[in-house]
Amino acid sequence: MSEKLWGIDLGGTKIEGIVLKSKDDPQVLVRERIDTESDGGYEHVLNRIKMLIDQLSEKIGERPNIIGMGTPGAIDPPTGLLKNSNSQSINKKPFKKDLEALIGIPTVMANDANCFALAEAQMGIVPEVDPDAKVVFGVIMGTGCGGGVVVNGQVINGKHGIGGEWGHNFLDASGGPCYCGKSGCTEKIISGTGLENYYEEITGTRKRLKEIIPAARTGEDPNAVKTMDRLMHFFGLGISTIINTLDPDVIILGGGVGNIEELYTRGVAEAEKHVFNPRLETKIVRPKLGDSAGVFGAAFLTI
Repeated sequence: MSEKLWGIDLGGTKIEGIVLKSKDDPQVLVRERIDTESDGGYEHVLNRIKMLIDQLSEKIGERPNIIGMGTPGAIDPPTGLLKNSNSQSINKKPFKKDLEALIGIPTVMANDANCFALAEAQMGIVPEVDPDAKVVFGVIMGTGCGGGVVVNGQVINGKHGIGGEWGHNFLDASGGPCYCGKSGCTEKIISGTGLENYYEEITGTRKRLKEIIPAARTGEDPNAVKTMDRLMHFFGLGISTIINTLDPDVIILGGGVGNIEELYTRGVAEAEKHVFNPRLETKIVRPKLGDSAGVFGAAFLTI
């Protein structure tokens, strides 16, 4: 049996595929991207994935035994239907079953946040900062807010397929109604969109986060300072619930908000206030793999 690892990362606009030499030597043998063309509908997206797999197979000279796939959203375990995806055409569809029938190859699927966490745990920043790490939590803080859990090198999808979805835990009523049907979700408060919405609420002016953060650092805009303070306080509070529940060895902060330097100092200090321990030893770090993480993590799902 081939030791090669095959991964597909399905996005709203792009589908990326990769073949790695092996688990122990994860060098890239081939990597391809094609447009998703999601406007073409569900069947068209399935056929685009098949086309990409065919292209990879032609370049490698063999077909995969199994494929790992990162998806927007997750497979609902009892029904087998895909849920919580921002790509509407694949929601409420038997995505895994239909894809396997089309390509004739078994697949292992996890959402994109889980793939991010798995990639960083296996071949990203985690082996560098803590080679003995057993429990890893990967955070995505960008337009939305998600997460993934990896324990002993395995993704924890959970009973409902929502393992790691801290973005829809209640954080504070000031977050207001969320698209998920609840209110005050973590995503509504510390995602990039949530922070921009907060700034607009207190100023009447819409600004991008990349404008707000520099203004907060210089102190020239008191409302930008308030927005930064809000992020630090609620990040610390939100991430402390993860630490108190999972007690991870390492937490990786991905997404655009994860690039804010103060999270690794002020944010960590805020978290320490709420951790059920005299000190905070969990390493909270930046990712190493960047945009590559999703497709690498998908490939490692097959191990």
